Amino acid sequence: MEFFSPDFVNREIFTFLLLPLLIFMLRILDVSIGTIRIIFVSRGNKLIAPFLGFFEVLVWVIAIGNIINHLDNWLTYVAYAGGFATGNYIGMVIEERLALGISLIRVITTKDIHDLSKKLNNNGYDTTTIDARGREDDVSVIYIIVKRKNISKTIELIKHYNPTAFYTIEDIRYISHENFPTSTKQRRRRGRLYLFGGWRKGK
Repeated sequence: MEFFSPDFVNREIFTFLLLPLLIFMLRILDVSIGTIRIIFVSRGNKLIAPFLGFFEVLVWVIAIGNIINHLDNWLTYVAYAGGFATGNYIGMVIEERLALGISLIRVITTKDIHDLSKKLNNNGYDTTTIDARGREDDVSVIYIIVKRKNISKTIELIKHYNPTAFYTIEDIRYISHENFPTSTKQRRRRGRLYLFGGWRKGK
């Protein structure tokens, strides 16, 4: 499928500018969609992933069709490759801005975690604390499940109360019950909450 025709546009402008630019933009679009689609697939989303896949392939067919119709134009190859590289970057930036999904923050510290745990609970986070043994000393481990868009805020809170705490962040594909920071009134309405394999009464 060609969007432009040499009958209406100067042949040189079409060949060396408009066509490569078109392929470049189409490739950015389809790779960006593909990057986001892969992320939805990894999270088991059975509705959005196929929808994105349809438009990804449709845009790709348009781009590759224009290249096949102009195999003697080396600029289309450069535009195709450049669009692929740029599309990967843009797709990752978009996904980062959307902050899709849920993450688990695991905090390990040798210091007293009372203040940190209390502050997290006061801010609506439900935490699970475990006593453990490190290589040399006893340590405490705190598990926190948060939406990805709230990771930065949570890490700032952790560093404020324990700057030397060691923490890791992992993506979670599925949780049995969504339990994220809410107001005190909303927390009271939730009743019984399922957290890390056990039931406990809501506050």
